[in-house]
Amino acid sequence: MASARVTGTTVRPTGARPHDPRPVAGQAARARDWAEIQERMLVPLYEAVHDRLEVGPATSVLGLGCRSGLALLLAAGRGAQVAGLEPESELRELARGRRLRVGPAPRPAAAVARSAHSLVTVFEGLPGSADPRRTVAEAARLTLPGGHVVLAAWGPRERCESAAVLDVARRMTRRSTARDPFELSPPGALEDLLAGAGLRPAGGGRVGCPFAYPDLDSAVRGLLSTGLYDAAAEFSGLPLVAKELEEALHPYLRPEGTVRMENVFRYLVAERPHRPL
Repeated sequence: MASARVTGTTVRPTGARPHDPRPVAGQAARARDWAEIQERMLVPLYEAVHDRLEVGPATSVLGLGCRSGLALLLAAGRGAQVAGLEPESELRELARGRRLRVGPAPRPAAAVARSAHSLVTVFEGLPGSADPRRTVAEAARLTLPGGHVVLAAWGPRERCESAAVLDVARRMTRRSTARDPFELSPPGALEDLLAGAGLRPAGGGRVGCPFAYPDLDSAVRGLLSTGLYDAAAEFSGLPLVAKELEEALHPYLRPEGTVRMENVFRYLVAERPHRPL
């Protein structure tokens, strides 16, 4: 079996101790791997939401946890006014390199400007989140009355071939507090997050998002860039996590060397009423 050299996330097994929690490469390399490899896997999700809500010149979009901003870039291409909030500085810099207005997470007491935001999206922030309810409440606070919040999560585990690959993260964390990325996948789970946030459900859907990579190396780097393996890398060491990830990916390695996993994501549209619920 070929051994994955993680060049962007730079896993170098030689000389690394299995339980060394120090990062093998910096956040900047991982952010680049997200922007260059992984982010495009969610384009079908972004486009489905933009189509559903008819995103265009009359829409002001805020990406909450927008990462390097591809979803915002696609919305801007439809004429929307876009802005983002992203806590990781390396991802913010990449988004700004795309000429997007992206700032850090806001202070809880910050007021919402009247000109923003008719649509707030949470595309990547919920799977594996330690406090998804807080994220949804923040999204609601940043949405104008009459506007919409969109929440996204993995679809049913049995419809996602990446499930076995994601299980590497939990298996190598060995903590009872490890979050299941499929926790919000069952029917009604996203809807339950709306309670107390002043939002009401307004539809949703499922979207096929294949994870396709040109080679095994890119697949390992792309998946590590999601942040879902951070706790496992801290606990077991990044080189060992990368090795286990490569083993889990091998069933999806095709004869020509590419890697492909069929996945389904679901999204929920919620409306912030003009009058409080």
